[in-house]
This record gives sequence, C-alpha cells and structure tokens, in this order.
Amino acid sequence: MTFASRPLDPALVEPVAGFIGDSFPQAIGQLGEMVKIPGIAWEAFDANNLERSAELVAKYFSDLGFFDWVEIRRAPKPNGQMGSPAIVARRAGKPERPHVLLYAHHDVQPPGDSALWETDPFTATLKGDRLFGRGVSDDKSGIITHLYAIRALQELAAEVDLGISIFIEGEEEAGSESFDNFLAENREDLAADLIIVADSANWSTEIPALTTSLRGMVSQVLTVKTLDHAVHSGMFGGPLPDAMTAMIKLLATLTTEAGDVAVKGLNSIKCDDLPLEEAEFAALAGLLEGVKPMGTKSLVQQTWGEPAITVIGIDAPTVALSSNTAQPSISAKISMRIAPDQDPLEALKLLQQHLLDHAPFGAHVELGAIEKGPGYLAKEGWGSTLAHEVFSAAWPQKSVNIGIGGSIPFISTFATMFPNAEIMVTGVEEPDSRAHSPNESQHLPTLKRAMTAEALLLLHGNQLTRD
Repeated sequence: MTFASRPLDPALVEPVAGFIGDSFPQAIGQLGEMVKIPGIAWEAFDANNLERSAELVAKYFSDLGFFDWVEIRRAPKPNGQMGSPAIVARRAGKPERPHVLLYAHHDVQPPGDSALWETDPFTATLKGDRLFGRGVSDDKSGIITHLYAIRALQELAAEVDLGISIFIEGEEEAGSESFDNFLAENREDLAADLIIVADSANWSTEIPALTTSLRGMVSQVLTVKTLDHAVHSGMFGGPLPDAMTAMIKLLATLTTEAGDVAVKGLNSIKCDDLPLEEAEFAALAGLLEGVKPMGTKSLVQQTWGEPAITVIGIDAPTVALSSNTAQPSISAKISMRIAPDQDPLEALKLLQQHLLDHAPFGAHVELGAIEKGPGYLAKEGWGSTLAHEVFSAAWPQKSVNIGIGGSIPFISTFATMFPNAEIMVTGVEEPDSRAHSPNESQHLPTLKRAMTAEALLLLHGNQLTRD
C-alpha cells in the first residue's frame, strides 16, 4: 500500500527535539530499570527474569494510555514447547491513515565472563556520553525509542489518526524459535503498512543509517575419515593420510590464496561503497598488528555483498591431551554467509558439492547437521523515503543505506507473512556499541537522535493518506 507523498514539515523538528530533550532523563531512568532485569531466553538461565522483563515493558506501554489493549502473549516453538513472553499492543487508526508496527526485543545476551566487564553488566552505568550494561543498546534502547516516539505523538499531534501496533519479542537472542508461529497466531493484530524494526545500527555516531540488506546464512557440520582406527604417528607417519591433515587441506580449499571464497556458483550483490579505511576496520575487528584483511574487494563490499566462510569449530584432541597418534576421524563446523539474494538451499548444495569434490587423498567426507537462513533485500518505498528525511533532520549528517554481514532471519519472516508491508530496519547501535560483547554500551546522543527521528516519522505519518 502506498501513501500520498508530502515533504517533511520542518516546523515539526524543533518541538519534537524539544520534547525528546525534556523527556530524556526519564527515558534513561526507565532504560536503567530494564537493564536491571537479566532476561535471557537460554535454558541455562532463570526464565522468571523473562517474565519480570515482559511485565515491566508491558507496564510501560500500558501506562501510556494510548493502546486499545496491551497483552503478554506466547506461541509454541516447533518442538511444542511454549516460547518466551512477548508484548503485543494495538491501537486502531483511521482507515485512510497508515498502520505502523513497531518491533524490538526485551531479551538480552548472556553477560559472558564477568571479569571482562568494567562495570556490573546488569547495572546501567554512565561514563561520559555512554551508558554501559547488558542490553542497554541491544535492544532495550530500541524499546525506549518506540515508547518515547509514541509519547511525542500523543503530546504534539492535535489528533492521533495513525494506527500503531507493538511487538516486543522475548527470545530474539536465542534464535526466535517461536517467531513464525507467533506471527501466524497474531497476524491480524500485527498487520501493518510499515514495519519498523529497531534492532540494527548506524554508520557512525554522526551518520544515521537504514539497513537495506542482510546476508543469509548456511552452516554445515562435516566429518573427515581416513582410517578405521587410530595408529602411532611415528610408525606410520609419512605415507599415512591422517584425518587431521586431510581436514586441514580440505578446509583450506574453501578460500583462495587472497582470501576470497572459492566455492563456485555463489552470488554477490553490488553494495553502496561507503568509506571504510583498513585501519578503522582493523580497530573495530580487533586485528593484531600486522594482520591484514582477506579478499580482493572493498571492505564494505566484502562484508555486505559477498559470501564469507568461517570455520567455527573443530572436534579434535586438545593440545593438553594430545599424544603421538594419527587421528582416524575429525569433525568441523563451517559457517557460510551468503549474499542477500542467494537461496540458502542452493548455497548449501554448492558448499556440500565443493566439500565432496575436494576431499584429499580419497578421504571419506560425511555431511552432518545443517542450519540455514535467508538474507534480506529491502524494497524502496514511501517509508524508506520518509525515513531518510527524518533521519537527516535529526542527525548532524545525511543518512545512508547500509548492509549487515550477519543474518537476522526473522526479517524475511516478516516479509513473507506481510508481503504488502514495507520493512524499515533501523537501530540505535553504532560501531562502538559492542552488542553481545563485554562492556556493551549505548551512545546517548545517538539514542536521543533515534528517538527524535522516530517521533518525527510517526507525526508525519499521522498526516499521510492512502493513494
């Protein structure tokens, strides 16, 4: 569905920025309350914290007095087990106005090694212009952005005609296992013309971004076998093709000498070539001195538009437990990122064929467990045009389109379930947010700008009419 185009009213910018500025201390206080609750949707952690987290978020949205209803709901995972609690709310708008779905998630990553944190991961701690804590950026600032954009709409619109739904998921960091069923069961309440996903990043603290492409993902476990039992590496070493040597040689065929992926038939897409210097990439990625990036194309192109292969695990004797023994069997797990437009099943078949075709010394290759998820390419429309206007009005510099090298499979699920909706992937993170890592933080000026931009978008959308 499209809406009549009209330029952003510049008279909206100052009152919106003023309202967000005045409300910001309260927003940070609520963000700190959420950070205190370690809602982690992994089986090893206390599920009661997810309940507490959902109840707090539901209270925030209920207290607005804006929605027709606010509820905590669940849906079953594929194995029949109920998923984590999610918050759903809906306010019906006028038929001629857009209906917007605002998505974020309230669950967080585990804190990891506490010794690596410089602050308590579950206490929001201010240092300069950054707030530190687990989930403070990913994705509880996304929730705050939605909450205060709605508050600005309530405060500044003469009359609210826009329809708005809320979906705050509770298991995104654990793989969104119940997501498909949740959308199916709540399709009518979540249906929208525009879906705003607040779970991505910006190009920098000064340059806002829309995420318009996501790479897909394929993983493959494989086992290489060359012997029917282990033997003495000295007695047989030389002509003996032990499984470790065969595995190393096989894995080495996955990339060229320059580091490009060598699996034939994989797609690539042309990405906007934004400036990213090698030194900046090295600093962000933590490359050791003298270590050079792989590949023959630009850093942005390789990260967003090209396939990538990483060996993420090998089952083999540890150095501490090793002996002079040639191994008969070795297993490994390959993670392959694929271009946003590549079919994951097709890519999996290409990877599997490569592994079978390149087995050295006649080694036996057995293919085991797989995972796969689609990529995403955004469609341009009225929502993205408006988003670039409001982002550019709220940030010091104009907005850009970016890609993400990682995968967010649920974005494609949204696109499949709501094919007529435009999906806008935004976020509050920036290169130093360190989501998922120790010392995760939220750059507060970036959060304030994100809140301002989304409030402008809702206020402008409140004036649009269907074509």
